[in-house]
Amino acid sequence: MEDKPLSCAQRLYIALGPLLFALVVLLLPANLFELEARVAVGTVVWMGFWWITVPVSPAVTAFVPVVVNSLFAILPMSSIISSYFSEIVVLLLGADLLAITWQETGFDRRLSLKALCIIGPSATQQIVIWFVLPAVLSTVLPNAVVCMVLTPIAFAMLQYVSPADSPIRSIILAAIAWGAGVGGVGTPLGGAMNLISVGYFEQLTGQEFAYLDWIVRLVPFMLLLIVVGVLYLLLIKPKNVRLDGSKEYFRGLYQELPPMNRDEAVSVVLFGAATLLAFARPLFEQWLPGLKPAYIFMLCGMLTFVLPKSDGRPFLTWAKAERNIGWNLLFLIAGGMAVGGMISDSGAAQVLAAQLAACNLTGGLFTILIFVAFTILLAEIASNTAAAAISLPVVISVTQQLGLNPIPYIFIASAAFNCAYILPTSIRAIPVGFGLKPSFMGKNGVALTMLSILVITLFGWLLMNFVPAFGTI
Repeated sequence: MEDKPLSCAQRLYIALGPLLFALVVLLLPANLFELEARVAVGTVVWMGFWWITVPVSPAVTAFVPVVVNSLFAILPMSSIISSYFSEIVVLLLGADLLAITWQETGFDRRLSLKALCIIGPSATQQIVIWFVLPAVLSTVLPNAVVCMVLTPIAFAMLQYVSPADSPIRSIILAAIAWGAGVGGVGTPLGGAMNLISVGYFEQLTGQEFAYLDWIVRLVPFMLLLIVVGVLYLLLIKPKNVRLDGSKEYFRGLYQELPPMNRDEAVSVVLFGAATLLAFARPLFEQWLPGLKPAYIFMLCGMLTFVLPKSDGRPFLTWAKAERNIGWNLLFLIAGGMAVGGMISDSGAAQVLAAQLAACNLTGGLFTILIFVAFTILLAEIASNTAAAAISLPVVISVTQQLGLNPIPYIFIASAAFNCAYILPTSIRAIPVGFGLKPSFMGKNGVALTMLSILVITLFGWLLMNFVPAFGTI
C-alpha cells in the first residue's frame, strides 16, 4: 500500500474484517461447530474480505492466522508457523532468485521480445496462449512449478509492453494460475489430490487403477473447462486492447539486440536446469529422495550468490536480492496455506462434510450439484488436496447409502476439486505477488466458479445418463 492517509473506505473495511470474524464465531451454531471450527471459518471470512477489498497490503492479511491462533490457540502454533516457510515457499523463493538474475543480465528484455515475436501483440492470442499452455503443462507437472515458471516470463513481457495499470495484465496473470489449476483435471499426475481419487478407485474395485481410464473420462471435462475459462477471459477483455507495438516492430527490436552474452546464458541455464530437474525428479528420486523440486530451485538460487559473472562479481548479492524478492508473494501463499490448515485441522471442513452427508439426496442432478459445489468450496478455502481428502469419503458414503455406484460421482468430484479461482491462496497467490489485484481475482473468480459448477454438474449428469461406460472402470 502507498504511504498516504487511510481513506474512509479503508478504515471501514479494516474494521469490518475482524467484525465479520466475530459475527461468524458468535453466529455459527455451537452444537455443530466447536469453537476451534468457528474460529477457523471466521478467519477465512476475515482474510477473504480483506484480500478482496484490500484496505491493507495482501501480505499483511496473510499474517491474520498467526494473530488469531495466538489469541485462540485452536492449533499448535508450530503447525501455523511452519506454513510460512513450507516447501512451496522455498520453491518460490528459489525461483524468484533465479528470475532476478534475468533482470540483472538483461535476459528478461530478450525473452519478452521473443515471446511477442512468436505470439504477437494481439490480446486475444495472448489470453488463449497463457491459459492453454499452463493447462497442458500441469496435466503432468506440479501446478505450483508450472505457475512459478510461467508467471515470471509473462510478467517480464508485460513489464516491457504494457502500462502498470493496463487491464490486460490482470487478465493474463490470472489466466496462468487458473489454467494451471484446470490442467490438473487431465491426468492422475496433475497433483496429489488426483492420487487420492486413484486410491479410492483401487479400494472400491480391488484392482490396480489404469491411468488411461482417468484420461478417457476426465480429459473431456478439462477441455470443456479450458474453453469456458478462455471464453470468459475473452468476454471480460476490454475492447480494442492490444499490447503496444506490432509483431514486425518487435521483430525489429529483437534483431537489434546483441548476441546473447555469457551472463545471460548462465542465467538461462540455471533456471532451465532447475525446471528440468524438477520435472525429471522421478528419474533420480530413488537415489536422492530428499531433492524435491523446492530444494532443487533453492539450490540453483543459491548458486546465483557464488557464481561469478564475466566481470568477476557474483550474479546476485543479498542487497540486490532483498530489494527484488517478491516478499508479498511468499507471505500470500504462506497465509493461504496456514488458513487452509486451520480449516482442515480444526474440524470445520469435516463438520461441513457431515452436514452434507445428512442431506436427503437422491443421486440425481441436484445431488451432483451439491457434490460439485461442496467440493469446489473446500478447494477455495482449504486446498485441492484437502478438498479431495474430505469430499471423496462423503461422496462415497452418500452414494453407497443410496445404493448407487460411486465411481461416476468420484470422477465428477475429481473434476471439481481441481477448480478454484477466487481467493489468492495456493498457486493463485503467485500472480498476485506479481501484481494481480486480489479484487480482480475475487470478482471474476466468483463468476468463473459459478460457470465451472454449472458446467461440471451438467456435463457429469449427461455422461452418467447417456454414456454408461463413464461409470465403469
